[in-house]
Amino acid sequence: MLVIDEKGSKIGIMLTKDAVRLAEERGLDLVEVGGSADPPVTKIMDLGKFLYQKHKQEKESRKKSSGQKSIKEMKFGVKTEQHDLQTKIRHIIEFMETGHKTKVIVMYRGREMAHPELGRELLARLLEQLSDYGAPEYAAKQEGRNLVTILAPHSKQTLEKIRRQKEAEAKSRQAAEPTQAPQPAAAASAPPSAAKEGDKIG
Repeated sequence: MLVIDEKGSKIGIMLTKDAVRLAEERGLDLVEVGGSADPPVTKIMDLGKFLYQKHKQEKESRKKSSGQKSIKEMKFGVKTEQHDLQTKIRHIIEFMETGHKTKVIVMYRGREMAHPELGRELLARLLEQLSDYGAPEYAAKQEGRNLVTILAPHSKQTLEKIRRQKEAEAKSRQAAEPTQAPQPAAAASAPPSAAKEGDKIG
């Protein structure tokens, strides 16, 4: 069998008993890592440590897998009314603010397929209203009777950059607005002075 030491260096071809004795002398284990190879490949290692690290890696992998955000889905009709449109946009914003991607689907019904530009115009308006929260991963594509794209939420850095930009624009607009000069207060009319008693003609 081919023996590899604990540092990953090849020791060479050895008899099984000699390889086991060498591993024991180093206080380690002899583990077969390539049984299908010719000759079989074995490695001198700390088996307990190896199994612990393998278990840890598998646990981390499962954790990352379970932590992945699911892709939400939102459908629009070419003739979706404005009220429903805004409600669905708010839902998409909620999805992206919690880190979810959203599959946006514009559906064509009946003869609407004869006017594909209507769906593209609708999607363009949607993307414009959602541009502060996310961006499409790819250009919209036609899938059967549906126009489809996936919106991915912006990173925290991008969201912060957009927020600062909006604040700067708001301050700029405020500074550009003409300030009205304060109006002078109307002079209070002095009440007529009462005639002194001594001035009365008796």
